[in-house]
Amino acid sequence: MNKYIFLGFIALTLSCNEAIDIDQVGRLSADAAFQDVTDLESGILGTYNQFDYTPSIQWASNFTDEIAIGPDNGGQGVAVYSGIVNTGSAVTSSLWQTYYDALNSANRVIAAAELITPDEADQDAYNNVIGEAYALRAWALFELWSYYTTDYTDGSALSALLLNFVPETSTQLPRATSAEFLTQIDADLTTAAGLLTVDASATRVSQDFVTALTAKVAVYTEDYAAADAAAASLLADYPIADADQFEAMWDDADNTEVIFKLERAVGDPYDGQGATGSAFAGGWAGANYAFVNPTVDGSPYFVASSDLFALMAEGDVRREVYIDESAAPDYAVLPVGKYPGSGGQPLLNDLKIFRSADMLLIRAEAAASNNQFGQVNTFINELRGARGASTDVNVSTRANAFAAILQERRIEFAFEGHRYRDMKRLGPKAGVNVVRPNSECANFGLCEINNDDFRFTLPIPLFELDANPAITTQNPGYE
Repeated sequence: MNKYIFLGFIALTLSCNEAIDIDQVGRLSADAAFQDVTDLESGILGTYNQFDYTPSIQWASNFTDEIAIGPDNGGQGVAVYSGIVNTGSAVTSSLWQTYYDALNSANRVIAAAELITPDEADQDAYNNVIGEAYALRAWALFELWSYYTTDYTDGSALSALLLNFVPETSTQLPRATSAEFLTQIDADLTTAAGLLTVDASATRVSQDFVTALTAKVAVYTEDYAAADAAAASLLADYPIADADQFEAMWDDADNTEVIFKLERAVGDPYDGQGATGSAFAGGWAGANYAFVNPTVDGSPYFVASSDLFALMAEGDVRREVYIDESAAPDYAVLPVGKYPGSGGQPLLNDLKIFRSADMLLIRAEAAASNNQFGQVNTFINELRGARGASTDVNVSTRANAFAAILQERRIEFAFEGHRYRDMKRLGPKAGVNVVRPNSECANFGLCEINNDDFRFTLPIPLFELDANPAITTQNPGYE
């Protein structure tokens, strides 16, 4: 009887396996989906489409000191403004999903390219697409590393999951170290640089994109010599915009100092309001602050912080661009005007990722690290002069130098998604905390956030912890 039962079990197992192993009609395998360079080109465009910077913009504004609760706020973003951050927060879920979707897409293009042998006439295009995929993978890894690593200068610090291959549905990865992430990012950027055939492009990955990302990685890890060299090389080709060019840049009409941006257009997948007040944002960048348009009457639910506004004196073009003109003359309400809209659609604008202004202030950081305070003054005042602001910055100590750089970054990159990570990196060096005006924070219980607060590193999201037993350690403060 046992023998018959065993034979019956074997037969049932084979039958089940045959049912599972059916090659479904219409299913596209990698070699079927990607057959030539044109298919790879479609694949890399799909990878670009996975990248969205609006969650970073929303999070940096809401958690730090860029905004205040606006007159038409109906509860949007109030929890984050009050400092509530946990494993189920929208920010950690959104950023995790966004960049792992991007990694998955880039990895699939890289894997598919191995199945294609291009014609000689297509070799350059083939190389460029693969180069784009490696560079985009490096960018996605950098974003994850920057949000989920406690200490950018500690190679042993745990980071996110190092996904550099096409995973199976059952793949479960442990957290990788910061050093492992940085090694992969460096390798991907080196590979990309050896393949890319495009030197410069505002809306596609190019050699200049690789150099800009190299500068960002280097300054985050305090490799100041490398950061300075990369930033200086870009400034030779991307001058700081003058006042007219600066205004036109935010109307998407000028790319003088744009090294790379994510293009947004009417009718594309990001043409919509998105999740207002949430780091699941998506949609129009300006919808991070208003429901209808960027004016006083456009239903602003977040407005610029009065302290930030006070840093932009009359004559500073940033005041004219970042605060909508409808706020004048009394400035009782400070609607965010940085994303006025384009193509006839209010609030819809390209997302600027790398600008020459960033490279100039990276050079200032490198100079501050070497106690070259005259250089720090020169770089900051050069930027301020181009913006029509006073050029009286004159620092003489490291702490003051980093504080001046941090303040200039607060002004220059307001509402662009930089402030959160800038405070994490530079706040301790400058001795500066996030401080909100009492009139804007008293009702929400969070008027100051120390620069070493654990919330300057995001938690591994709850859904990943629940699904992945290989993760055994959460970031401090969220255990």
